[in-house]
Amino acid sequence: MSEVKAPQKAARLVDVAEAAGVSRGTASNVFSHPELVREEVRERVQAAARKLGYRGPDPKGRLLRAGKVGSIGIATARPVSYFFEDPFARVLMSGISSACDENGEGISLVAASSDAKLAENIRGALVDGFILFCVRGGGSPEPSKLIELTRERQLPFVALELGFSDDTVSSIGIDNFEGARLAARHLAELGHRRFAVLSLQIMEEGIGPASAERIENAVYADTRKRIRGYFAALSEFGIDTTKIPVYETRADEASTRANLERIFASDEPPTAILAMSDRVALAALAWFKEHDIRVPQDVSVIGFDGIPGSEASDPPLTTIAQPIAEIGRRAVQAILDYDGTLRRQTIDVELVVRGSTAEPRS
Repeated sequence: MSEVKAPQKAARLVDVAEAAGVSRGTASNVFSHPELVREEVRERVQAAARKLGYRGPDPKGRLLRAGKVGSIGIATARPVSYFFEDPFARVLMSGISSACDENGEGISLVAASSDAKLAENIRGALVDGFILFCVRGGGSPEPSKLIELTRERQLPFVALELGFSDDTVSSIGIDNFEGARLAARHLAELGHRRFAVLSLQIMEEGIGPASAERIENAVYADTRKRIRGYFAALSEFGIDTTKIPVYETRADEASTRANLERIFASDEPPTAILAMSDRVALAALAWFKEHDIRVPQDVSVIGFDGIPGSEASDPPLTTIAQPIAEIGRRAVQAILDYDGTLRRQTIDVELVVRGSTAEPRS
């Protein structure tokens, strides 16, 4: 019967120092600050390390001793592809990365579309703090789960409230109500009185016409605030908002097109479309072109977000522009300046008038 050997214990720095006949501090300098050690001693320590199979100091241990990792975690309860595929997220990441470069910080992407994997990734992330993309929908875990897991780490974090609201955490975002009010007022001042809203998600399931009850019980905070902002502005012009149809989309081309088919089957279609995102607005412009509906002569369209490409559409898209990159830069600074205080920042938006809106035809 063959003898089973116990697994060999991994070599430690102290073992290398003993084999090379130097102090532990000298051995450590060979790997961390080689310029401080004479060449003859460096070669002796390195030879001992190779013989013992020592691969160098554990970076985790060094970072823990330093008390700072030098990296910020960017976390979302969605697949990592979200950071690269969503145009809003890409601009946001550009602002985050530029701020990290300026401050000598690294970035660690922490993403998952299941509770179990998200918990594993959050708990194992080697970072100094977290910027949370609190995005609802798409079958991903609730943003509250992301916040709960991050709180367990007891590290600084700030939430970017993209469709989710929690007054108990530090956050950076925009005034969705005011942005929507600016959009609706712009169209009303041009003389429009017949409107339709292409909204973002209201509930987890369903697209198409949304009832007043469904809107009132919306689980997506940004959607609810934007609808209220639209209606508040239009009410100032004496428009009966109960007669303005709201059509729920998934912020994609398929659901936008399906809703436009319904809207423009009417005998009296709207002269103005309030699109709750630029992606929806751009999909609408493509549909109008295919159906020989002229923008802005036959219908005006206004978007929301100010994503890259909105200025290059045909016609160029009028929109409510968010300072997307600035939100990212402020999020980084919030982590670097963290002192334990709860801070909630609201950044102004801007009405950018381009070629997709005009006075309605007589």
